[in-house]
Amino acid sequence: MKLLRMGEIMRHPDELSPLMKLMLSAKHIEKKTPLQPHWAFCYITLRKVSRSFALVIQQLPSDLRDVVCVYYLVLRALDTVGGTKAFKVLMDQFHHVSSAFLELGKNYQEVIKDITKRMGEGMAKFLCKEVETIDDYNEYCHYAAGLCGLGLSKLFYASGREDLAPESLSLSMGLFLQKISIIRDYLEDINEEPKCRMFWPRQIWSKYVNKLEDFKYDENSAKAVQCLNEMVTNALLHAEDSLAYMSNLRDPAIFRFCAIPQIINMGNLTMYYTNSEIFKGIVEMRRGLCAKIIDQTKTMVDVYGAFFDFCCTMESKVDCDDPNATSTLKRLEEILRTCRDSGTLNQRKSFIFSHQPKYILPVLTILFFITLAILLSTKIA
Repeated sequence: MKLLRMGEIMRHPDELSPLMKLMLSAKHIEKKTPLQPHWAFCYITLRKVSRSFALVIQQLPSDLRDVVCVYYLVLRALDTVGGTKAFKVLMDQFHHVSSAFLELGKNYQEVIKDITKRMGEGMAKFLCKEVETIDDYNEYCHYAAGLCGLGLSKLFYASGREDLAPESLSLSMGLFLQKISIIRDYLEDINEEPKCRMFWPRQIWSKYVNKLEDFKYDENSAKAVQCLNEMVTNALLHAEDSLAYMSNLRDPAIFRFCAIPQIINMGNLTMYYTNSEIFKGIVEMRRGLCAKIIDQTKTMVDVYGAFFDFCCTMESKVDCDDPNATSTLKRLEEILRTCRDSGTLNQRKSFIFSHQPKYILPVLTILFFITLAILLSTKIA
């Protein structure tokens, strides 16, 4: 883990304790890597190819942890056409994942096989097909992530820990995450070699420029932000379905597995809104706030509170001159109403608004360096 800048710690001292917990948790998980070669490969590779899911997967109950780990790696491999580094290792040594898959229960195997087949057929369709319309965009996201959400719901059901969620909600959960990823990855996708990848729908971006790559250039920055805001508003269409899905979950570990990525991505979406930096590189939530969300997300009270606070932040950024301002405000108000109607907002603890006593910074800073010293000494030993 890279050392944090002291300036960031000073600005957000309340995030230092969760960061230390996250560091220790990651270290503990590394020590629990299975001894069997195929399972060791799966978990080591999971940590290398997953941007955000590795930690929450490994906090699942033991009967689901292996299942979801294999499921993630199978779908990650399916989505990897010409990967490098850890992605190439995953493809070259996929037989380890196959061996792990064959040790899963038959009910889990059937779900994974079905989703993999359907996703593969759908993704193949878009190898030669451009994302032209919003319907195309929704269809692509359905194959790329909606089906993944559907498969997770079926795996939770097969475990006996959850009721089978409505298919529409499962699919919408996946679309919410996928659309946020597509927004985030604009520059990476447009600069892809030997040929750029274009997942932003032409029906949206052609209102603003002649070519999607034109958003990279400073002279188009105003139009780029307007298009970005329309993409963000489109992603918000799935937020209420995500809230409905999570509100029906019963198992605390499964709830956290679903809720943590949803909150982090809602926070990222808030950061993307009106942010021209998206067209210059990757914009992501600071690690300390992610750690705070991971540490404090326990119940739907936390989810409603986080969505409410992030929506309020986005609402404050809306410029009435933006061509999508009315649509954006309408979407945000509907999400805010859902959070208010939950009747839980007076119980929430805010992830993004906090007031810490001044004396807490030196104490937490000392604790941070003590923890860091322990981690480094353990590594050296």
